Amino acid sequence: MADRRRLERFIRSKVREAGTQYESVRRSADGQLEEAREAYRMARNAKTIPTDEADRAKIVCRRFAEKRAAKLDEEYRPACYEADHPDCEGCVEDIYDGRIETW
Repeated sequence: MADRRRLERFIRSKVREAGTQYESVRRSADGQLEEAREAYRMARNAKTIPTDEADRAKIVCRRFAEKRAAKLDEEYRPACYEADHPDCEGCVEDIYDGRIETW
């Protein structure tokens, strides 16, 4: 009888471990899928921005309120982007969301 209880406890603990591992992998996969969707959305929106003959994005700069043709880097930020500047951050968010003002 004691061996049977020990076996049941062992099996329960292993099933619990497997369930915990499964949940961890599922959460990780869900997170990676959401990151991939977000990256795809950002890239799709950035690719719809009109460009000039030199393949520079034709945007209206929020910081200086002027028309500007700027290359976008691998994170779809214009070459004129300045980190931590509120107008530049807003511009990049608009690019990601597909609502940047263009010309």
